[in-house]
Amino acid sequence: MPKMKTKSGAKKRFRVTATGKIKCKRAFTQHRLISKTHKAKVRNRGTGVLFECDAEIVRNWLPYSRRKG
Repeated sequence: MPKMKTKSGAKKRFRVTATGKIKCKRAFTQHRLISKTHKAKVRNRGTGVLFECDAEIVRNWLPYSRRKG
């Protein structure tokens, strides 16, 4: 059976933690920041962890990444 291909967009945007969770950059942080509240900008700093229902979809895009469990 041939190797599965990893989605090239997913490998640039997501990382898998040691426990199997999916880390990603937060949205709404690039432009038009004047109209956003300070609280919203602070909340979107750094990286975040995807919800489990979304993480299952991303795991299909990263077939050879670490699996949870």
